[in-house]
Amino acid sequence: MYLLGIDVGSSSVKASLVNAENGKCVASDFSPKVEMEITALKSGWAEQHPDSWWNNFKAALKNILSESGVNSSDIKAIGISYQMHGLVLVDKNQQVLRPSIIWCDSRAVPYGEKAFKGIGEEQCLSHLLNSPGNFTASKLAWVKENEPELFAKIDKIMLPGDYIAMKLTGDITTTVSGLSEGIFWDFQNNCVSEDILNYYGFDKSIIPTILPTFAEQGKVTAFAAKELGLAEGTPVTYRAGDQPNNALSLNVFNPGEIAATAGTSGVVYGVNGNVKYDPQSRVNTFAHVNHTTESTRLGVLLCVNGTGILNSWMKKNVAPESMSYKEIDAMAEKIAIGSGGISILPFGNGAERMLGNKETGCSIHGINFNKHGKAEILRAAQEGIVFAFAYGMEVMQGMGIDTRIIRAGFANMFMSSIFRDTLAGVTGATIELFNTDGSVGAAKGAGIGAGIYKSNVEAFSTLEKLKSTEPDAKNETAYKEAYELWKSKL
Repeated sequence: MYLLGIDVGSSSVKASLVNAENGKCVASDFSPKVEMEITALKSGWAEQHPDSWWNNFKAALKNILSESGVNSSDIKAIGISYQMHGLVLVDKNQQVLRPSIIWCDSRAVPYGEKAFKGIGEEQCLSHLLNSPGNFTASKLAWVKENEPELFAKIDKIMLPGDYIAMKLTGDITTTVSGLSEGIFWDFQNNCVSEDILNYYGFDKSIIPTILPTFAEQGKVTAFAAKELGLAEGTPVTYRAGDQPNNALSLNVFNPGEIAATAGTSGVVYGVNGNVKYDPQSRVNTFAHVNHTTESTRLGVLLCVNGTGILNSWMKKNVAPESMSYKEIDAMAEKIAIGSGGISILPFGNGAERMLGNKETGCSIHGINFNKHGKAEILRAAQEGIVFAFAYGMEVMQGMGIDTRIIRAGFANMFMSSIFRDTLAGVTGATIELFNTDGSVGAAKGAGIGAGIYKSNVEAFSTLEKLKSTEPDAKNETAYKEAYELWKSKL
């Protein structure tokens, strides 16, 4: 008995087959092998055609079915993870009307800012838990104003994961979690937001049928089965955006639990048990995968743009030539906590939402020409990235998220012991690292939705923990002093 997980990213589409009985991934592949094309017709635009997601899913699926030798009739459920905030438009014949305006496209920013003021900041934050910002609803407002003839042909709007589900099942559906990431969901009234529909002038009929995140969301049609090599009638039983799904893949479901990533940019995603928002809108809040009217589970998302990209910049421009990241870490570990008084603000990768959308640039403070060298700067860079995480997590703590455990995949910045030790030392949280990814998480989510697993505890009982880092009590003061010095430079 197997489960199929699909992870639709903006660079590639990954598919994984998981043995439902032992939780092991038996085959995994991604397509294309180079980054998927993103079209930018104007500065700040970013589009992909949904057909490219489908075709790359088809290629990855073909390879894992061939590699594993699994009979498609033994695949009992399908789960979908997808890049968040993208806008897909189809007509009444389910034909795509234009390329998808994806998450990193910024053309809708003015529309969201105007709506924030027009609807009212307090009304938006208390009901939507976010500013309309550059999210899906604002992208649709751009289409309405700039492509009115195309807008008139719209039958339904979808997110990227909804599109893949439609191609599999023939049904156009979505979830509360998906609507919330598009800023279409009113958390006070537990319904599609009348404020957004009325302000932007959208007809409610464009919203797809709403289904639970974990449930049968349609079955593979005969046409899709023939095209993909799957069995007709295989149910799709789970879908979620990539950040909620990343949290699920790390078994983050309950208040106080946090999932984190630290690649080029970094994300901290914490689960809140209460409907709260940040008055300054420095973080985003969406319905988590297990959110229900009866049991509040909200994902509070902090994004720090300047994380691994700073570490990469340091490797290219500061570290001795040809030095590996492992060698850089060993060099920096010889320096004491606090980097000899150097503080680095890692905000050199665009505007930072947690700083009020200011673009401050990266800055280095406290260099003494007589005692500091490359090693102190390299350590200060990693500490500065951690301190940026901690600063954002203070915002989350102000919303009631009590940080106890931070879970992450063993990748990118989390491979550095300096990074892990500093994060544990500053936040007081235990850092747990696991061997998993989004497509495997989506497969296990499908197992929950199909009832194969009775709970997330059962689904993730075989999740492999690779490392655990506890806060170091003896160095608590040193970490706190370095962090306070860093904050004084903001």
